Amino acid sequence: MNTKKVWLVTGASKGLGLSLVKKLLKEGFKVIATSRNKHTLIQELGDVSDLFLPIEVNLSDNEDVKNAIATSIAHFGKLDVIVNNAGFGQIGTLEELTDEEARSSFDINVFGSLNIIRNAMPYLRQHKSGHIFNIASIGGFSGGFAGWGIYCATKFAVAGLTESLAEEVKGFGIKATVVYPGYFRTDFLAKGSVQTPQHTIAAYESARQSEQTHLNDIDGHQPNDPDKAADALIAISQSENPPVHLFLGSDAYDIVYKKIDILTNDVEQWKNYTLSTAL
Repeated sequence: MNTKKVWLVTGASKGLGLSLVKKLLKEGFKVIATSRNKHTLIQELGDVSDLFLPIEVNLSDNEDVKNAIATSIAHFGKLDVIVNNAGFGQIGTLEELTDEEARSSFDINVFGSLNIIRNAMPYLRQHKSGHIFNIASIGGFSGGFAGWGIYCATKFAVAGLTESLAEEVKGFGIKATVVYPGYFRTDFLAKGSVQTPQHTIAAYESARQSEQTHLNDIDGHQPNDPDKAADALIAISQSENPPVHLFLGSDAYDIVYKKIDILTNDVEQWKNYTLSTAL
């Protein structure tokens, strides 16, 4: 294993990000970890060292991100692997959520990653190497979850931009992978982590049922292990030909094929209209 690689992990104070950073440090990698609260990182992972650099950064502020990237490279002298993990869940139907709530989700889940990519890319291009992991969600591949439309939309955006990124940077020797986790045993669904709508509309019974199922039944009983997800990311980072799409979790695997079946059935059922529009 190459212990000299330098990783940057956003949203590292909890969940998958925290599991990954702990695993990386244990295996001798050098790690920059970001969070909105530096003290939380220090409490969980320790203070600045030869292997670890905790940074407090506002991912929605491009200048703050630019400074964080510069600080990271100055500290370790290089940057090899980036994991855009920061983000949060937002429950609420498209009608219920305010413009502010919807934009807040995109600011962190999408534009936060874009800010990291934009400011790290000049360095990665110069050195013609690097691997960028963008953490989406299985909800970024299949959006059929009532009351999760905005969250799914942000993760679909992450998937789409990663596909384009992979094409844009492959000529520079840089890899890009979009990660679609299923339900993992983290605090993603815990109170204070996932956001609920400021104003609800009682008519959306399916959304309310989904909300209660996630908050009361699924939380704490997720089928997948975040430590094993961390192992998978480390292994993929060492592959010569890593995938552009990486699905993690048994539930994610099942959902992939359900979505493929739905798409196949729709295409075949309505293909006469599809083909009739050709010249």
